Amino acid sequence: MNSSARILVVDDKQSFRFMMKGYLVDAGYRVTCVGGGAEALEELGRTRFDLVLSDMVMPEMDGVELLRQIRNLHKQLPFVLVTAHGTVDSAVAAMKEGADDYLLKPLNWDELLVVVVRLLENARMRVSYDRMLDAEYKKYSFQNISSSSPAMGAVLAAAQQVAASPRTTIAIFGESGVGKEVLARAIHSASGQNMTNFVAVNCAAIPENLLESELFGHVKGAFTGAERDREGKCSLAQGGTLFLDEIGDMPLTLQPKLLRLLEERVYEKVGADRLITADFRVMVATHRNLDECCTQGTFRRDLYHRLKVFPITIPPLRERREDIPRFVEYFLERFRQHQGKSLLGLSQAALDLLVAYGWPGNIRELRNTLEYATIVIKGDLIRSEHLRLQQPETYLEGGTEKGIALNFKFSSEDFSLDAIIRQGMNWALAHCNNNKSSAARLLKISRKQFY
Repeated sequence: MNSSARILVVDDKQSFRFMMKGYLVDAGYRVTCVGGGAEALEELGRTRFDLVLSDMVMPEMDGVELLRQIRNLHKQLPFVLVTAHGTVDSAVAAMKEGADDYLLKPLNWDELLVVVVRLLENARMRVSYDRMLDAEYKKYSFQNISSSSPAMGAVLAAAQQVAASPRTTIAIFGESGVGKEVLARAIHSASGQNMTNFVAVNCAAIPENLLESELFGHVKGAFTGAERDREGKCSLAQGGTLFLDEIGDMPLTLQPKLLRLLEERVYEKVGADRLITADFRVMVATHRNLDECCTQGTFRRDLYHRLKVFPITIPPLRERREDIPRFVEYFLERFRQHQGKSLLGLSQAALDLLVAYGWPGNIRELRNTLEYATIVIKGDLIRSEHLRLQQPETYLEGGTEKGIALNFKFSSEDFSLDAIIRQGMNWALAHCNNNKSSAARLLKISRKQFY
């Protein structure tokens, strides 16, 4: 029981108000009594109440009219109608107007208490649920995704544009760890949906013989072990978004069924012959080059073209290094909350190393690197030695540089002379503590090339 709950009792009979207040106060509630609908509305304008108990038949404004006016102002406030003139029709009418329950006089006091406890608990759970949804919305909204990178800015602008088209298929491309699912959730959230009907499926994580049932569901007897009907992810996604991660790993045998879903907006459960309408958006993501997969025969080209209605490619972290300091501060704040540490921050040398590093694992690798560092430090700045990053080796002899050996890693798609030069310049900056003049001398180039 919520002993701090405040209840408003509305009845034109003083004797009934007196009895009602006494019983509810004894049960631990705070109670305010008024004699009519107008007084009730005035009281609601002054004080926050958790529940209203109102008589049905009152002069000037009856209980149903009071309910209508309260619903215009407080849509979620629990409301119980009480009357001595109860009929099935009046009960049905009251519930249609939005009453949460309906009690008859003379009241059964134990029944009243059960109704009050139930409605207050339902209201508490609804408030908690709404808060959770609001937190989820804020967590995944575009307001939490910002970038100083022009390339990433273009990605975010495109994503916000397509969010307004809730049935357009979206294909998100990018290396592992760049945040493909985060962007997908932001698009879903910006479409006006809550996260309860964002359904993610990792096509690479589910065995081939189970993936069809996982996606579309099955009927009893469809295969050995199918002892009952089961809804699939498509059913859970109705009205929202089905997000197929690692779409490049979807088995060839299942791809025609996905193609049919996209083209005809229907699907069938395994073992059934009834078509089900697909009332949801499909978003897919992959780190693979699907065009190459088509050439190799592991992906259908017609499906590839059907998925690319609105393609979005997220650049890797090494191509948006200007965002690294912002990510660092974001993750450090998260770790402060989760670990209960003050976490002073990073030394300049550590930050320079993070900016210069190639990040093959992208944002996920950056987060993991920082989490390790925040665990091992003890009330000090995070320094380069806490980051466990492979640094370019510099060989020194007698205090002078004898030679420099650099080790950079590139994917086949990103490898180019420009990429090598860019990595070399970033290394030089980190090696020279971000001093552009020193870095230029080390590389034997003009300082202007850093701008």
